[in-house]
Amino acid sequence: MQAYRLEAKVQQGGQLTLSSLPLQAGEEVEVIILVRTPKAQVKKPYPLRGLPLTYLNPTEPVAPSDWNVLQ
Repeated sequence: MQAYRLEAKVQQGGQLTLSSLPLQAGEEVEVIILVRTPKAQVKKPYPLRGLPLTYLNPTEPVAPSDWNVLQ
């Protein structure tokens, strides 16, 4: 099965018109409609990327009480 990608907008009354398809007249096709998510609603996959980092006491141990060797 060959796949072609075409983007179009739905018109008044729910009509969708496809033109300039690379097909011959009479060929049978299967139509699958995927609705795009508006770009404003797309979540950033890494929301903290690019934010400044601040380290408080970078040379101090993180959790000394968790180390059994120190007790």
